[in-house]
Amino acid sequence: MKKKICIIIGICIICVLLSVLGFKIYQYFRIKNAVIEVTLVKDLTLEFNEKKKISDFIENINGKIINDKYIESTKIGKKDITFKYINDDNIKVEYTYTIEVVDNVKPLIWLGSRYRVEQGSDIDLTKKILCGDNYDNKPICTIKGDYDLNVIGEYPLTFEAKDQSGNIEQVEFVLEVYEKEESKSNVETDYQEFSDIVKEYKNENTQIGIDVSSWQGDIDFASLKEAGVEFIIIRVGGTRGTNGEYFLDTKFKQNIKGANEYKIPVGIYFYSYADSVESARKDAKWVLKQIKKYNVELPIAFDWEEWGNFNDYNLSFFGLTSMAEVFLKTVEKEKYKGMLYSSKAYLDNIWFPTKYDIWLAHYTKNTTYKNYKYWQICNNGKVAGINGAVDIDIRRLKTTTE
Repeated sequence: MKKKICIIIGICIICVLLSVLGFKIYQYFRIKNAVIEVTLVKDLTLEFNEKKKISDFIENINGKIINDKYIESTKIGKKDITFKYINDDNIKVEYTYTIEVVDNVKPLIWLGSRYRVEQGSDIDLTKKILCGDNYDNKPICTIKGDYDLNVIGEYPLTFEAKDQSGNIEQVEFVLEVYEKEESKSNVETDYQEFSDIVKEYKNENTQIGIDVSSWQGDIDFASLKEAGVEFIIIRVGGTRGTNGEYFLDTKFKQNIKGANEYKIPVGIYFYSYADSVESARKDAKWVLKQIKKYNVELPIAFDWEEWGNFNDYNLSFFGLTSMAEVFLKTVEKEKYKGMLYSSKAYLDNIWFPTKYDIWLAHYTKNTTYKNYKYWQICNNGKVAGINGAVDIDIRRLKTTTE
């Protein structure tokens, strides 16, 4: 009896296995003979860092793509795109096509029609004049024409920049070598009163505040509060040059304790000399350690301003932006808000668009830059509680791109 039961069980197992095998064979031939009809667009190139989906390169397809995701485009070169879709016969099939990520953007030369240099200067113009690229970390920068920094005069020259993709930019300019001028001193500051900024820019969608560092000396926070300062962004510190030691702003603790005591909402900024994502991440972690004891409810800003030495950093504009975003991502992991500080000119021409808030520096009555959260409107502000000038800022409570 037991033998018969074993035989029956064995037969059942064999039947199941044959059934599974038969189904797999059926599926194999079904998929192998599935109708795949995909027509690609003629242009199979994708610009560096351009946002396009898998379907953007498909003109016609006999079915529906399962996961129509964006294509990674931060590396130049040929790239195989493999995806799965359900065809009109309800069969899941796979298809691969090849695109090429290209860079057709010319390098940027930060130069006007004239450039002035003091007689006897020993600067290297190809390093001093900002020459950068969206993708290439170190475009080739050269100056065509003869000049002598020791001889006063005007020299018509051409600055040329070439990136690794072969894109070339040229700017014709006049180099003016001038005689050393006497420095002017005792120039009086023309202040902008905090109260005047409040009158002109305060509304239901704005708050008016300031940003400070050790340059402002000892601050009377009771007077700030009485003057109507609605927020304050405090420098926490920086490094002594690229890869240098960290230092705490000499007034940081005093400033943040005062702001917290008088319940003035606090934001933080860090002046960075970072030259890589690793150093930017290190910067962020240092900042987090310094502020953990205090109440910081407003954003932490990444402030990078090494434009005069940019060529020495060997950073592409994409690399620079990626570096900033690593800093901001690191602070946001710890539940703070991050934002990028920069002037309008650099935001328009160098920084890549970012998902993080923008702290705009633009010293003008009306800015044409739309997508900012904070606006540093002047650096010659005057407010009770601070001896000397201070930066005044406008916080927009709701951000629009209109």
